[in-house]
Amino acid sequence: MRLLPHLSLLALVATACWAVVDLRINIATLVDGFHNAVSFAGRMLPLDFPPLADVARLAGQTLSTALCATLLALLLSVPVSLLAARNLTPNRYVSGAARSLIVVARAVPDVIMAIAAVRIFGLGATAGIIAMGLHSVGMVGKLYADVLEETPEGPRRALRSAGSSYPQELTSAVLPHVLPSFIATALHRLDVNLRSSVLLGFVGVGGLGYEIAQSFQRLDYRRGMALALVVLLLCLVMELLSGTIRRALLPHTRTTRARRRTTSTGTGTGTQESTTTGTKATPTTGTKATPTTGKDGSGPSRPASAISPPWTAARVRRWIYGTVTAAVLVAAVRGAELSPHQLLAGLGQLPTVLGHYLPPTAPGGMAGLLDALWVTVKTALAGTLLGMALALPVGVLAAPNVSPWPRLSPAFRTLTVAIRGIPEIVLAIVLVVITGLGPVAGALALAVGSLGFLGKLTADSLEELDPAPTRALTATGASRLQVFFAADFPRVLPALLGHVLYQFDVNIRSAALLGVVGAGGIGYELLNAARVLEYGLVTTTVLLLLTTTLLLEAFSTWIRRTFT
Repeated sequence: MRLLPHLSLLALVATACWAVVDLRINIATLVDGFHNAVSFAGRMLPLDFPPLADVARLAGQTLSTALCATLLALLLSVPVSLLAARNLTPNRYVSGAARSLIVVARAVPDVIMAIAAVRIFGLGATAGIIAMGLHSVGMVGKLYADVLEETPEGPRRALRSAGSSYPQELTSAVLPHVLPSFIATALHRLDVNLRSSVLLGFVGVGGLGYEIAQSFQRLDYRRGMALALVVLLLCLVMELLSGTIRRALLPHTRTTRARRRTTSTGTGTGTQESTTTGTKATPTTGTKATPTTGKDGSGPSRPASAISPPWTAARVRRWIYGTVTAAVLVAAVRGAELSPHQLLAGLGQLPTVLGHYLPPTAPGGMAGLLDALWVTVKTALAGTLLGMALALPVGVLAAPNVSPWPRLSPAFRTLTVAIRGIPEIVLAIVLVVITGLGPVAGALALAVGSLGFLGKLTADSLEELDPAPTRALTATGASRLQVFFAADFPRVLPALLGHVLYQFDVNIRSAALLGVVGAGGIGYELLNAARVLEYGLVTTTVLLLLTTTLLLEAFSTWIRRTFT
């Protein structure tokens, strides 16, 4: 039974290698594009930045859109995830329906939702917020449901036996357990939405993305690349800021370093914190809290610390961050200039607009759409394979415990952060100019994006390995290379396989989206259909993408269950 998964993976890798060859991604292609790169640099430099006030205004619009979209996603994801969590929703039909809703939200790309939203609500931030917010439910809702299913049953049963209601169980037993993971997921999704807002600018959503799209349509590369640099800096600042907030609000993110210090000093006592939930485990040493006596002296009452926790520096810091976060969200809602009249007017014509998209049609026949879909799949395969080939050495060099040059690990970590900060749409635009229209630019853009994501996850997985097998082989005189391939790589392979399959799933949707800027495939057909108001063709294209995504997700789930 294990032979079929191995053969399936081998066939997938072979197809990816064939895709690279078929798309003619080789050294000759890169050499031919070098002259175009030099010419493009001449047209791009010097960069033409708009006035600082305009940059601040556009950046504010983009940030407001991303923040409001993330807020909308959280408001929708919490109830959906509660229904999707099997331990909190005993009715399996309700849970299955909620899970299906999450899958559909994840499978439909946000740019497709944005095209429909612009048609309903008009140009501006409102369409982008709704599109990104609905699409984000696919990721946020799934992760929230998974975390909810991992909550322990003991505290809920204890509260239920004491007569607590269902909302009391959630607020007292479930929320404290899942809150750290909820916050970390929200911050990560904010980073994703900030990058996505640039792509949505090409379909009419305001902000930096819209100005970049207008600049490239005018062939004003100096202004377009200057604004793209602003986006890059904004993404990097946001990623560093979100990391700082996570460390400040989530104490569990600092426990790995403390645990390493404890291990190195040989002491194993004291309080430990969970690295996955952020909750403290039972102390192995220390003093117990002494209960105080009730006012009537009849017996012990609850500890004073349970009634009024002390205002430590950490608690004050968390309150400050929480207050600042609330103020930023209020400013974002105002900065996005959401109009209740626009929302109500759009909702009023929702049935009419949706009627335009039904029934699905294919005026030119399905053969052309299927060919375009196959180009998109080949682009995603080639981009994932190239990204994996680049990410493995970068991830090894970024992990200090396996890197042959541990002092260089921070530099490679910084490299992965910088690459993840570059929106793929900007990479695709530059590569389209250099290599020409077609899937080659899309595959190279996906390869660079996959390098940033897979490089980080590879380094993280290597750092989490138990050092005992590595030390045992080192003690026998094995070289660093022998230790890596005999002890480290086999243990990290299952996690790496799951990361690559997930990235391939992401790249399928990204390849379709990059077609909007000339990278070919079904995204190009989708954009043309939207431009000429062939809404039935748009629906057919969406259904093809949805079917492909669902099939790939089923395949990935089967492979992960087999190898993990």
